[in-house]
Amino acid sequence: MGMAMADLNSVFATGIGQRLTGEVAGVSGLLLTVRGLGRLVGIGQHCMINGVHGPVRGEVVSIDATGCGLLPFGKWDGVTEGDPVEVLSEGPVLSPDASWIGRVVDAFGSPVDGAGPLRRGLVRHLPKADPPSAYLRRRTGHRIETGVASIDLFTPLCRGQRMGIFAGPGVGKSTLIARLASQAEADVVVIGLIGERGRELQDFVQRDLGEAGMARSVIVVATGDQPPLTRRQAAWSATAIAEHFRDAGRHVLLIIDSLTRFAYAQREIGLAVGEPPAQRSFPPTVFAELPHLLERAGPGTARQGDITALYTVLAEGNNPDDPISDGVRGMLDGHILLDRGIAERGRFPAIELLRSVSRMLPECHSEEENRLLGEARAHLSRYEKMADLIRLGAYQPGSDADVDRAIQVTERLEEFLTANAKDALDSQTSFSALASALSQD
Repeated sequence: MGMAMADLNSVFATGIGQRLTGEVAGVSGLLLTVRGLGRLVGIGQHCMINGVHGPVRGEVVSIDATGCGLLPFGKWDGVTEGDPVEVLSEGPVLSPDASWIGRVVDAFGSPVDGAGPLRRGLVRHLPKADPPSAYLRRRTGHRIETGVASIDLFTPLCRGQRMGIFAGPGVGKSTLIARLASQAEADVVVIGLIGERGRELQDFVQRDLGEAGMARSVIVVATGDQPPLTRRQAAWSATAIAEHFRDAGRHVLLIIDSLTRFAYAQREIGLAVGEPPAQRSFPPTVFAELPHLLERAGPGTARQGDITALYTVLAEGNNPDDPISDGVRGMLDGHILLDRGIAERGRFPAIELLRSVSRMLPECHSEEENRLLGEARAHLSRYEKMADLIRLGAYQPGSDADVDRAIQVTERLEEFLTANAKDALDSQTSFSALASALSQD
């Protein structure tokens, strides 16, 4: 059993039919320990455990002197000590095809929408891949039209940009990403629903996304009841599918909902293998896996398309500075904050205009657009400083001409954004409305 990894690879490559097996030594929680494989497996290798209830696929996540540790893609129910463990020649691979557009698949690329089998493409993609070379990548491209006025004005999204959408539960996050999936300028949309409630899938597909959005989308789903390996795999697979279309020269809009649940899945994996919790119960591998996933999106190389990415982040306890939110904010090219107070006032999407940032500014706006945006931000900021006094009635109109002007501009802008909450507006129309709100008439 002292065969080296190179010898293992040659066994699979020559196809001589040799089966490499060990046996279950024990199960503690999610972690299953295998003995008898020695140096035959490495981290990330997949194995099949043949229990009394049928085979269960697992992934090697730890190795020490006592054996190797596996976590399941299913459940260990029925697995007992001594059950055989067979090493698989490869982990799951994806072979996306243009016919996948309009379909819903699981974390392994198998259809779950009852619409029949999927055609497999000619190119195989590993779910976990390396990003393109930083030096060979193009710069981010032009501003894309999203159809959402508050985004196009205040936090513009450019081709190849990676943007975070930060929100607490129930603030309109799903509705916003569905609008962007339906309206935003892109050739293909890939949506990864990570850790979703099972009942929400049909609501999102039929009510939020609708036929227009679904007609150009591929959805990858892993519900919250599935094992952490499967939830993590769904984010990897969604990104790999986006990479397939990018490599074909297309502009892909990748939406991962949510990055927080990906981090939670990695936390469960890390804690199960004995990693020490570092930042408020999150082990170090969480903060190693996040940038690796995020860096796979972005501009492609000269012969590729681009992946413009949107990642939703659930603010833990409505705290925008929880470890995941705080860490991710520094990895992305901007962030959109959704605020419950704004949603309660009836403006959707409930974007906090002053605290949301696109790092593509000022380059992606014209000089005149930047002038309008700067003026609007100045008025909104002045209003925000006086907001409590204004709401309490402690401010008397006419006391300060600048404050009076800020109130007027803010009210006009709020009226415009509220009235056009469901309309898909081009950026030219949005900037014309902004100019009108800033006018002195």
